[in-house]
Amino acid sequence: MEIGAKLRQARIAAGLTQEQTAEALGVSRQSISNWENEKNYPDIVSVVRLSDLYAVSLDALLKEEAPMSDYLDYLEESTNTVRSRREQSLMILLCVYLGIWAVSVLFFWMLTGPDDAMGYGIVFLWLVLPVAAFVISLLIGRGGYGGRQGWLLPLAFGAMYMLAEYATFTLANMLSFSVLRLPQPSLLLKGTIISAAGFWFGALARRRRRQRGESGE
Repeated sequence: MEIGAKLRQARIAAGLTQEQTAEALGVSRQSISNWENEKNYPDIVSVVRLSDLYAVSLDALLKEEAPMSDYLDYLEESTNTVRSRREQSLMILLCVYLGIWAVSVLFFWMLTGPDDAMGYGIVFLWLVLPVAAFVISLLIGRGGYGGRQGWLLPLAFGAMYMLAEYATFTLANMLSFSVLRLPQPSLLLKGTIISAAGFWFGALARRRRRQRGESGE
């Protein structure tokens, strides 16, 4: 039995129409029809949601004595595409933050005088960089781009926040007085907490969006 016939059989067994299934998944009825007629295939996320909706295991949907090589190849390609897009999105967001960070440091050295130091600290170290870390962490968490190593990213943002102060005020002080100072761990903690909060809110928004989709709202 091919994947389309299995999807149709599982839907009928669950007592659902194509319209009800489409509404629950947030897709068009035509998409459900196309999957069941094998005009095209559902992606891996849709297959998992169909499995939950029909109360049928993935094994029951996908396993067959004669391997469904075309569909399994499609799933592999689809999964790789999703992974690639997530990695690309993560890199773009990280590059945006690094760009903001670099501009902040360059602004200090190129455009900030002794009389502007307090204003610079308020604008960049207390507003621009913390807000950028929070928003970008929020987007990463909402998109689920961090993967299993996502917990390391708040530490990275915290380290970059600490280094922003070290590469500006602390470095200027060391150059002026010929002394060596170490970065401030308290700034690492502050930056990490700000980023972690963004990740948490983003992950919460992502979970609620998935719950709404599963409930058909």
